[in-house]
Amino acid sequence: MPTIRPNGATLGATVTGIDLSRPMTAADFATILRALGEHGVLCFPNQLLEPAALRDFSLRFGSIQTSLSGKFQDPDVPEVGILSNIMVDGKPIGLADAGQDWHTDMSYRDTMGFVNVLNAHKVPRRDGRVLGSTEFANMHAAYDALDPSLKKRLENATATHDFNKFWDMMVKRGTANRKPLTPEERAKRPPSVHPVFLTHPITGRKVLYCNPGYAIRINELDEAESDRVLEELFAHQLQPRFLYTHVWSEGDLLIWDNIGTLHNAIPDYGPNEHRLMKRCQVMADKVFQADFIRQALAA
Repeated sequence: MPTIRPNGATLGATVTGIDLSRPMTAADFATILRALGEHGVLCFPNQLLEPAALRDFSLRFGSIQTSLSGKFQDPDVPEVGILSNIMVDGKPIGLADAGQDWHTDMSYRDTMGFVNVLNAHKVPRRDGRVLGSTEFANMHAAYDALDPSLKKRLENATATHDFNKFWDMMVKRGTANRKPLTPEERAKRPPSVHPVFLTHPITGRKVLYCNPGYAIRINELDEAESDRVLEELFAHQLQPRFLYTHVWSEGDLLIWDNIGTLHNAIPDYGPNEHRLMKRCQVMADKVFQADFIRQALAA
C-alpha cells in the first residue's frame, strides 16, 4: 500500500511503497487519487520508468494528449513527450522551453487537462545546486481566499482560454526557436470556454480556474473590465502563500493536478546544463464522470 507523506507546504506530498513500473491495484489507485485531490502535487522518488510504463501509469487517469507538431516524442511510444535542452548532432532531442510561465495544461481545450506526469532523467546542477525547479500554485486556497464580493460577482462567470496566447508569448521570448503557428495549426487548437470557478471532481470544493497562460477574457464583462479583473485574479493567485516549489532529483516521478494547481518551469540553467524529462499530459475525459470517481475511490 502506498505511503503518503505530506511535505507541510500549501501543496505537495511524497509517495513511497509502490513500484510504478508495475500495474497499480484498484486500492493503490484509489489512495493515489485521494492524495492527488488533497495535496495537488505528488512526488514518487526513485521511479525511472520506461516509456511504455510511463504511458500505462498515466492512462489510469485518462486519455493522453499527443504533440500538436508530432515532434519530440518517444519514437516507439508517441504518448510520451520529451522535454530537454540537449542537442545531438546540432539538433534538439526535446522541447527546450516547455512550461516556462504560469499556466495550467490544456485549459484551452474543451476537455481540459487533468494531470501532468513528468519523469526526471537528467537534472541540471551548478556548483552542487539543483536548477530547473518547478513552481506550483494552489487554486483551492486561492479560491478560498478571494474577496467574498468578487466571488459573488464571478460565481456564474466564464472565461475564454486560447492556446495561441501562450504560444505567441513563447515565440516572442525566442528561447527555443519556436515559430508562429500556421493557420492550420491554429485551427487545431480553437479557444474554449470554462467557468471561472470550477467544482473540483475529487475534492468537491471550488477552485479558481483562470490562469495567466491561456485565459484571455471574462465573457460576461466588457473588454476593459475583463482585463482589469483578470489582472487582479492573476496577481491574487500567485501570492507567495499559495506557492510551492519542487526541487528535482533524478528518478523523481511527479504527478500534479491541473484542475487545482498552476505551474511554472524555472529556466535558470544554461544550454550546457542538461535537463531531460519525459512527460505524459492526461486529459480530464474521465475524472468528471461521476461513475469513474465513485468506482475509483470506492476501492
